[in-house]
Amino acid sequence: MIRALTGFSTRHAWKVIAVWAVLGIGLGVLGPVLFAGVTQAQSGDFLPRGYDSAAALRIAEERFGVRSDTTTVTVLVARADGTPLSAADRQRIEAGAAELARHRVVMPRKEDQPAFLVPDRSQTPRIAPAVVAPDGSFELLAVALAGSAADEGVQAVYRTFRDTARARFAETGLRTGFTGGAADAADTTDAHRTATVVAGALVTGLIVLLNVLVFRSVLAAVLPLLAVTVIGGAAGGAVAGAAALTGLRLDPGTPGLVSVVLLGIGIDYLLFLLFRFREHLRARPAQPAREAAAEVSGRVGTAITSAALTIVAAFATLGVASFGQFRSLGPAIAVAVLVMLLGSLTLMPALLAACGRRMFWPSRSLRREQREGFAARFGALVARRPLPLLLAAVAVLAALAAGTTGIRMDYGGGGASGTAAAATAAEISRALPAGVSDPTTVYVTAEDGAALGTGRLDGLARALGAVGGVGRVGPTVLNEDRRAARIDLYLTADPQSRRARDLAAGPVRAAVAAHTPAGTSAHVGGTAAVFADISTAVDHDLAIVFPVAAALIALILLLLLRSLLAPVVLMLSVGLGFAATLGAATLLFQHLLDGPGVAFTLPLVLFLFVVALGTDYNILVTDRIREEMRHPGPVRGAVARAVRHSAPAVATAGLVLAGSFATLATTPGSGQVAFAMTLGILLSALVLSLVLVPALAALFGRALWWPLRPGSHPRTTAPSTDTAAEPDRLPVR
Repeated sequence: MIRALTGFSTRHAWKVIAVWAVLGIGLGVLGPVLFAGVTQAQSGDFLPRGYDSAAALRIAEERFGVRSDTTTVTVLVARADGTPLSAADRQRIEAGAAELARHRVVMPRKEDQPAFLVPDRSQTPRIAPAVVAPDGSFELLAVALAGSAADEGVQAVYRTFRDTARARFAETGLRTGFTGGAADAADTTDAHRTATVVAGALVTGLIVLLNVLVFRSVLAAVLPLLAVTVIGGAAGGAVAGAAALTGLRLDPGTPGLVSVVLLGIGIDYLLFLLFRFREHLRARPAQPAREAAAEVSGRVGTAITSAALTIVAAFATLGVASFGQFRSLGPAIAVAVLVMLLGSLTLMPALLAACGRRMFWPSRSLRREQREGFAARFGALVARRPLPLLLAAVAVLAALAAGTTGIRMDYGGGGASGTAAAATAAEISRALPAGVSDPTTVYVTAEDGAALGTGRLDGLARALGAVGGVGRVGPTVLNEDRRAARIDLYLTADPQSRRARDLAAGPVRAAVAAHTPAGTSAHVGGTAAVFADISTAVDHDLAIVFPVAAALIALILLLLLRSLLAPVVLMLSVGLGFAATLGAATLLFQHLLDGPGVAFTLPLVLFLFVVALGTDYNILVTDRIREEMRHPGPVRGAVARAVRHSAPAVATAGLVLAGSFATLATTPGSGQVAFAMTLGILLSALVLSLVLVPALAALFGRALWWPLRPGSHPRTTAPSTDTAAEPDRLPVR
């Protein structure tokens, strides 16, 4: 089927290219609009209904009208001269807040943006007084904006509201500060805006530069990027469309992650094809280029398909996760990778057929005899000294893996610390408990049909106030039918800190359980409680997803390699690479930088990406080793030839993919993921695939493929087109 698909694409190259151009541009343009309709605002919305904080979210929405897709901005209003607020100042603040609450904030839009392509987030904010500082130095207002703080449209609305509010209060001699939700996101985005543009340009330049250095060609340098951009546009639209049709809700960060993944693996797959196409043309200079493109695409397409299906299978295991953020990420990545696979088997072969030998213009390397280079010498070294290189690689990986000792999970937002929003939060925390702008809330509902009163809940409020770490207890607020009540707790710890999570999940919930009045039920909500429950859900998911993903990947390798030993070798190698990468991230961010821990999503996402994507390179190398071992001759000579031909493709692809993941560092809160993914891909490509696996193949010999032994049966493939890399005196195994 793969050869039929690639053959059709090479025979009808220009038609296939035209179809992909239409799909890529069309879906790429509609993608942002579709994504805007399928993203979910709050992390708590991804929790299963059985968790306590999830129940609190439902009560807040059903009984108090608190929308789950709302982000809150805390506005600090103080006198410009620094003196305490007077009664007249308080009246001016109240009047200003009322005026702002009547003003519809219109989302700004660039003149060159068609209205139908930009979701309109214009809205009238809900504004309410929150609290006054004990010394009267400032008053806080709570502003509710509909939409996710990660949504660029919501951030644009916030900026407009911020500027309007600042000007309105400045007219009366008052200054303002803004923090929380959209303020943190907008300030962090603004702080990273230049870095994001520069990083994107650097990755583009890296891809083009590497291809120019490797192929000495204009088309080979530019076409991979254009092809992946087109396929990526179609894939993004397909992901958003599939989510809309199935009702799946995505995390706001999913589109960015999908784009980075597609850029990396798409460039990888096209590079695999380009290297093999060039090798084939050198060996068969008289063969028509279209015929060569079909032959190469069919041969490499099998390895690409296996590699892509490995990624799909790995992320499909997220379907068993309980935490919705993981459960939605799996299908999104899987759909995107399947579209990229389809493009790799159709658009990319079509480009090879359409360009032919012109793909490598103006380079004349196709007409010159290939000289022995670094890859050939390195392949010979691995084949000649497999045991020392194997021990060195294992020692380095094991040393890094030891860093996982004492690992802790961090559930912080990761916003920038030098922003105006962070400065406002610090000013508030000097006068009020740290959690005043993001309270932990206890929701109480009547189960006996009787109306609630504040007197009935006084005992619970006093018990909560006596909990260590609760800096202040807000007044009890009843809903309209007096069947539900809310009590806000202002913790002394940062709501996103481990201390706040432990406090909400432990003493606060214990006090609620012990002092909830008879005939009522109570649930604890808020950021600290949500993150505490997410921690429990993630621990549960890690224990399930890891073994299921490993089993599925091993099964695919078993079917692909038709060997019992080879899949074990590959799985152990990528497992060691995963442990080394996670250990390095722990050493850097938790120990050396004295951080609170590693991001709670890092172990699972890192496991899936490093194991699945790292297996891509292992599949390419082992597939070439098996192909070379089918020829008569020394096993280590076959390993040397396989490394010689695979090393340039794997090294280049690894550098490109690592560079793609490195750009995540410009995304707020993604520094750890960027570092770990970049290091993991480099270790997978340069250490696992080019040192550890070939060294093991040289040591095991043809026994690696037991019960089938390449070369032990009549040869069915053409002799290798290159024997220059085979060492003359390598022992036969």
